[in-house]
Amino acid sequence: MTKQLKKTRTIILNRGSGEELRQEIREYFDQTFTIDEKLYELLTDDAAFYLRPDPLRHPLIFYIGHTAVFYINKLIVAGITQTRINPEFESMFAVGVDEMSWDDLNEAHYDWPSVAKVKAYRQQVREYMDQLIQSLPAPEGGITWDSPWWAIVMGIEHERIHLETSSVLIRQLPLDRVKAMDFWTACPDSGAAPENELLPVKGGRITLGKKANDPLYGWDLEYGHQSFDVQDYQASRYLVSNQEFRDFVDAGGYHDKEHWTEEGWAWKSYEKAKHPRFWIIDEKGEYYLRQIARQIPMPWNHPVEVNYLEAKAFCNWKAKLTHQKIRLPTEAEWQLLRDQNLHTDQPYWDKAPGNINLEYWASACPVDRFAFGEFYDIIGNVWQWTETPISAFPGFKTHPYYDDFSVPTFDTRHNIIKGGSFISTGNEATRHARYAFRRHFYQHAGFRYIQSDALLKAEDNLYEDNPDVVSWCDLDWESDFALGLIKTIQKSGVELSGKCALNPGCKSGRLSFELAKSFDRVTGLDFTTRIIQMAVKMKEEGFIRYLQKEEGEITQIKEQSIADKGLKELVDKVEFWQADVSNLPAKYSAYDLVLAVNTLEEAINPAAFLKAIPSRINPGGLLILADSYLWESKNPPAGIRKDGEPYRSLDWLKDMLQKDFELLCQPAEIRQEIRQSRRLSESRLLEITIWKKLD
Repeated sequence: MTKQLKKTRTIILNRGSGEELRQEIREYFDQTFTIDEKLYELLTDDAAFYLRPDPLRHPLIFYIGHTAVFYINKLIVAGITQTRINPEFESMFAVGVDEMSWDDLNEAHYDWPSVAKVKAYRQQVREYMDQLIQSLPAPEGGITWDSPWWAIVMGIEHERIHLETSSVLIRQLPLDRVKAMDFWTACPDSGAAPENELLPVKGGRITLGKKANDPLYGWDLEYGHQSFDVQDYQASRYLVSNQEFRDFVDAGGYHDKEHWTEEGWAWKSYEKAKHPRFWIIDEKGEYYLRQIARQIPMPWNHPVEVNYLEAKAFCNWKAKLTHQKIRLPTEAEWQLLRDQNLHTDQPYWDKAPGNINLEYWASACPVDRFAFGEFYDIIGNVWQWTETPISAFPGFKTHPYYDDFSVPTFDTRHNIIKGGSFISTGNEATRHARYAFRRHFYQHAGFRYIQSDALLKAEDNLYEDNPDVVSWCDLDWESDFALGLIKTIQKSGVELSGKCALNPGCKSGRLSFELAKSFDRVTGLDFTTRIIQMAVKMKEEGFIRYLQKEEGEITQIKEQSIADKGLKELVDKVEFWQADVSNLPAKYSAYDLVLAVNTLEEAINPAAFLKAIPSRINPGGLLILADSYLWESKNPPAGIRKDGEPYRSLDWLKDMLQKDFELLCQPAEIRQEIRQSRRLSESRLLEITIWKKLD
C-alpha cells in the first residue's frame, strides 16, 4: 500500500471496477489515518495534548480521539455494524467541533484518558476499518450517498477536515510545546509585498451547488442549486498581505470603533486584540509570525490570516480611505471569479495550480507566487472569507449518517470561507467545497476585497422547513400533548417532582420546559440535531419559526413563543444536549425522574439504553416510558414471536427492567397526533409504563 501522504487526492467515486475502488479507498483511508497521526508528532510531550489552545475548543486529546470514534459512530448510524470497540470513548469523543450550545466544553465533565490509551484505541479502529473495507461487498457501479461505502468515505473526509482544524489549534499552543519537523516544511521565502490593485471582473449568471450524481464526495450542504445574477465588480489582484494589513493596524484600526461591526467591536474589546492573532510583536517592536510549529521574522508578502470580523473592519477602513465601496465578496461573486480563472479541479489536475493540498508547503507563501491569469491565489494559500452566511441551497437534504454536519451552522452566525488553504486536502480542495465558521473563529484564513455597487442582502433568522422537524414542533407547541402526557401520568397516582429530571426524546423541548415546573433541573436529550436545535433556539432566543404545510403548495410561517406558553421564567432550569441514548455519556446520571418519549422505538440500540438507565436513576426514582413501539431498529427486540408465542414490547420491558425496577401500575395510553399538513396526520397510540427504582 502506497505511503504517499502528501499530494493525496479525493476519490473519484464512479471510476474503475468495484475492486479497484475498494483498493483506492483502502489506500486513501490508510494515508489519511497516517497523516492525521503525523500531525500530532509536532507536540513535544503528552502533556501538550491536555492544553486548550482555544477556550472554545476541547484540548487536543479530544481531537485525536474524535476522528477515530467518528468512523465507528457513523457505521452504527448507517446500520453497517452494531459493534462498538469502546463505548466510553465513542461517547466522550463524539461531539465538539464548534461552540454550539449543545457542545459541552465544561472540562469538569471530562476525565480524559491517557494518550497511550487513545492511541491504542486508534490502532484498534484502524485495524477494524481495514478489515471492514476488505470484507464489504465491492462497490460495483460506483458509490452514491445511500451506499454503505459512503459512510466510510465520510469518515475519511471528516478526518481530513480535522487535519486542518487541529493544525490551527497546534498553531496556538505555546511555542515550547511544539517542535518543527521536516515533514511539515514551511515556505522559507519572504520579502516585501507587491502593491495591491483592483482589476475588473465581468459579471454574469452563476449557479451554485452540485448535482446528486457528482462523481466526487460532498457534504450535504453542497447539494441542491441556486442561481445568482452577479453584477460587474472589481477584485484585488492579490490576497491582502501582512504588509497591506499593517497599514490598517498602524492607522489605529484596532482602536477606532467606526470601522467595526457591533459584533466585531464586542469581540475585539473582549479579546483586547491589537493585531491579528498569529502576529507577535516583541518588546523592541519587531514583528514575527507564528506558523504551525515555529516563529519567524514577519514575512510581509505572505497573506494575512485573520477572522471575518477583522477582515470586515479592514474593508470598512479601506472604503472610507479610498471613498470606494470596498467589501468582501459574496459566495456567488467569489465563485464567479474562481470559474473565470480556473478550469480544473482536485483530483483532476496534474499538479496543484496553487498552494493547496499540501503539494508545496505546510504554511502560506508569498501572495504573488501563484498566478491565475491576472489574479493570484484564486485558490489555495489561505481560505478566503466571504460576506455570505452559510445556508442551504434549494433541494438541500440532511444526510442521514451525519445530520449535524451543516444544520447547526444555518443560524446566520457562520460565514462561508472558500478556496482552501495550504493544508486543505480531500473534499476541502474541491470546487464545490463549502465550509463556514463563526465570524470570530480563526482558521488558516485571509481575504480578498472587492469594489461593487451591488447591494448585500441582509440575512434574517431562518425558519425551519424540514417536514420531519416541523411535525415535532407542531406537536410540541401547537398541541397540548406535553400537558396531556403529564396529566395522564398524574392520574396514575404518581407525583412528578424532585431535583433533577432527564427527558430523552425531548424533540423541540416543550415537555422539558413543562417538567421544569416541578423539578429544579431538567435535561432534554435528542439524537437529531435539526430537531434539538429548535429546543436550543427556544431556550436562548425565546421563539422558533417554522414553515407549516397547509395543502398542496400553500404554506404558512408559524412563530411560537415560550412566553406565550407561560414558560419564560423556567428557561434557566432547562438545558438541551444532543446525545445518542444507545450510548449515553456517564455525566447523565443521578436523576429522580427519567421520562423518555418515543425513545425506544427511535433508538439505534434500545436494549443498550435500558441496560444503562438503572445506573442513572437515584434509588426510589422513576423511569417513565411513553412509546408506540414502532421499532426502527433492524432487529426489533419485541413485537415478534418468541418460542412460537407472541412476545410483546411490555413483556420485553419486564424482562429488561424487573431486576432493578418495580412496575407501579397498569400501563396507560395517550394518543399522539403527528401532523404532516393541515388535513393529514399520523396517529400513534403511546403506551405509558411507570417504573420505580428499587432501593
